[in-house]
Amino acid sequence: MGTGGSKLCLVTGATGYVGGRLVPRLLVDGYRVRCLVRTPEKLRDVPWRDQVEVVRGDLLDADEVRAACEGVDVLYYLVHSLQQKGFGDLDRRAASIAGRAAQQAGVSRIVYLGGVHPATGQLSEHLRSRAEVGEMLLSSGVPTAVLQAAVIIGSGSASFEMLRYLTERLPAMVTPRWVSNRVQPVAVRDVLHYLVAAADLPAEVNRSFDIGGPDVLTYAEMMRTYAAVAGLPRRLMVPVSVLSPKLSSLWINIVTPVPRSIGMPLIESLVSEAVCAEHDIDDHIARPEGGLTRFRDAVALALRKIQRGEVETRWSDASPVSAPWEPIPSDPEWSGGTVYRDVRERITSESPEAVWRVVEGIGGRNGWYSFPLAWAVRGWIDRLLGGVGLRRGRRDQERLRTGDALDWWRVEELAEGRFLRLRAEMKVPGRAWLELSVEPAQGGTRYRQRAVFIPRGLLGHLYWWAAAPFHGLVFGGMVRRILGAAARSASSAVGTTSTGGPRKRRTPPAVRGS
Repeated sequence: MGTGGSKLCLVTGATGYVGGRLVPRLLVDGYRVRCLVRTPEKLRDVPWRDQVEVVRGDLLDADEVRAACEGVDVLYYLVHSLQQKGFGDLDRRAASIAGRAAQQAGVSRIVYLGGVHPATGQLSEHLRSRAEVGEMLLSSGVPTAVLQAAVIIGSGSASFEMLRYLTERLPAMVTPRWVSNRVQPVAVRDVLHYLVAAADLPAEVNRSFDIGGPDVLTYAEMMRTYAAVAGLPRRLMVPVSVLSPKLSSLWINIVTPVPRSIGMPLIESLVSEAVCAEHDIDDHIARPEGGLTRFRDAVALALRKIQRGEVETRWSDASPVSAPWEPIPSDPEWSGGTVYRDVRERITSESPEAVWRVVEGIGGRNGWYSFPLAWAVRGWIDRLLGGVGLRRGRRDQERLRTGDALDWWRVEELAEGRFLRLRAEMKVPGRAWLELSVEPAQGGTRYRQRAVFIPRGLLGHLYWWAAAPFHGLVFGGMVRRILGAAARSASSAVGTTSTGGPRKRRTPPAVRGS
């Protein structure tokens, strides 16, 4: 039985890593939930969509935030502008607007997730921004609980992905000084426990709380522990003093899926020791049943979820949203600007269901059913330029939902069984989409594939024409191999059941080398 009663919680950042996990837990605990998001479409396919109220709005628009706060009891402030230039200024503006709107609307509690930071000394821009937002909300006139966590360990978190890939891919490494700094990691399940319980703190509580797990480790010890839990040989580390945070972020950009725009602030934060100065939260909120999660157990839980394909949210689920005035591929040609297209269509005798299974399973381990070397080279170039490359993979190996990160693409539009639109998030002089559609045709299925590119400046035009000679290899090969995979998948499914009942969903066969 939940404890939320009839309280209404407004969750900002519901499309992000923590917010996307918090919402269903609030619902289970009996709270009503309203989500304030810039792009409601990104929540269309989440399992709890029909149980919440979704409001379109931008935290930098005072009128929209004020309207979203009407009737709200608890405001969860779970956003920050880490991947945008000048994020500190944006965060301050958004926090000021949210605090004022909550006070005017009579909100009784604000809960904010910030970062553990030392009381003295120079802070990184990331930690300084988090601390400033916390102070602004505490002085808003609304009772506020600022929960300050260090490294959050959970399947899909940016901190965990950085730790995971560094450890798995580098059996021996030179390490900068910051790997010797102490860190107090905390399991995402424990963070969610405190976030939910903070909604019922008494009105006189208006302060920050450090929250952390039971272990205090150096980052090097965290890597060695991860290796032990994952069954890897002990990692060899050679400490050096020349690797600055900037150089470290470049290296992490190449080795891990975490792009430089996120890796740099994370590393700058690790330059300062991230250890709880107090655990006064125990005086107000009971610890989770069974106690706080040990670091080894948090790693084991995260790996188990990854192996089972049960990752709820990932750091890459949250991304900067394109400006509303920018064109989209469905705009008519007369809407202005140059639009380049590569359109390919083919009729196949395979069923629409067989073709769609391949389409929805694209990317990640299955690859892109195209010229693998070209994709790999383009991915490496993107990583070197500070982009996301191809290493983000998929949240789920078989199913997609709107807003999912898919390698260097993002699922922008999804109509189950018939249409998939992906928006490129690679470093490119323009905006790019890839659309895959499936529809019944006489005797089989019509498969249509459309690549759309809207160039930015002269460089954008040159980029398209420089790549045009390879489109036959890349996009043409993609059509042939997707339909070939559908044929193989359908063929292998024939005769696999004798009862005539529904078959278990099959992952489409991957293209060798993809």
